[in-house]
Amino acid sequence: MQSKEKISVITLGCSKNTVDSERLLNQLKVNSFNLTDEPEKAETVIINTCGFIEAAKQESIDTILNAVELKNQGKLKKVIVAGCLSERYMNDLRKEIPNVDAFFGTEKYEGILNEVGGKLRRELLGERVLKTPSHTAYLKISEGCDHPCSFCAIPLMRGLHKSKPMEELIRETEFLAANNTKELILIAQDTTDYGKDIYGKKMLAELLNRLSYVQGIKWIRLMYAYPSHFPEDVIDVVAENPKICKYIDIPLQHISDNVLKSMRRGITGKGTRNLLNKLRDKIPGITLRTTFIVGYPNEGEKEFEELCEFVKETEFDRIGTFTYSVEDNTPSFILGDQVPEKEKLRRKEILMEIQKDISFKKNKEFINTKLNVLVESVEGCFYLSRSYRDAPEVDGEVLIDRDHMDIKTGNFYIAEIYDNDEYDLYAKIVNNNEELK
Repeated sequence: MQSKEKISVITLGCSKNTVDSERLLNQLKVNSFNLTDEPEKAETVIINTCGFIEAAKQESIDTILNAVELKNQGKLKKVIVAGCLSERYMNDLRKEIPNVDAFFGTEKYEGILNEVGGKLRRELLGERVLKTPSHTAYLKISEGCDHPCSFCAIPLMRGLHKSKPMEELIRETEFLAANNTKELILIAQDTTDYGKDIYGKKMLAELLNRLSYVQGIKWIRLMYAYPSHFPEDVIDVVAENPKICKYIDIPLQHISDNVLKSMRRGITGKGTRNLLNKLRDKIPGITLRTTFIVGYPNEGEKEFEELCEFVKETEFDRIGTFTYSVEDNTPSFILGDQVPEKEKLRRKEILMEIQKDISFKKNKEFINTKLNVLVESVEGCFYLSRSYRDAPEVDGEVLIDRDHMDIKTGNFYIAEIYDNDEYDLYAKIVNNNEELK
């Protein structure tokens, strides 16, 4: 019997793309293809692209061109391009890079499998080959977005909001838990809209509670929560359910009413402040993470100063900052790119410097306290771990001294904090047993 070809899947962009690739990898696996993480050792390369902002688009194009060059050198037989960039610019890409064998959009598993000589197993779409450490997994609860944000091309690539049925998500979580997943990270373009399209109302709170019953899941973390019309019952669940991390990622993008209105965010600066105050009042000790866009076309110096003052007064636990990127066919495209790139980078640096001081101050408050931590890996003199305050890849870490104790990655421990810097905490293990409170 002839051995099937060796395939490598390259994933670019966000955690939503990671989940798509994990599902595809499982389909390839059950079709008996040989999988490799090294594209140069493969016969076929599948590139799951990102098309969100200019830098991500360029990275995707460069990756495609590199793969095509390997094909031209006879080192690859086939190059397949899928994902967001392909969904958005498929016709242009076909013309510009004709040596690509096939282009597919987002979540086009069946087409990709047919292209490589496989067959889609629909009953296994909830199963995945994890590219994250097995103890942590993303759960994509919906696809697409209904919000009309002026700067965002996601609806062009992912379509309108489509929730995944709750029973499917529970089965997927059970599969993950059976394969050692302990931390579940809920993702979507907008997690707070979950359920409205198939149940007639937002059902995120119900979903969180039901997922918490899955045996083996210890932490559930909520990402990509949209601030406009934030569900009240979600606040109650985060406050009351011990398995839900007291952590919410809520991208705000700005605070100036002028900018928010032009961005079509559906919320005012006052509404934003009221929501943040409510979250902190009802969920004591909550970690709030957000992102901001600087250099939006109508962000003048006044609006930027307002944003800086807002960050100072609010003291977020974590922030990320992006420079504005002009995107084709979005409502803000007609506004042009009024802020020079050098000025955008200056504003980004200022905002992150403000946050650095805030982060140092907040971290210092944890000295001599104890935290439950999930140990991720070993690096040099430390075990790298995360507390409830830390999402993987985007937040800080808890660095634990290596000592005589038998510490295993993927397990929870109690750590006592003894030092800090701007982004990380330093700790010693004080309890060698898993002890979640």
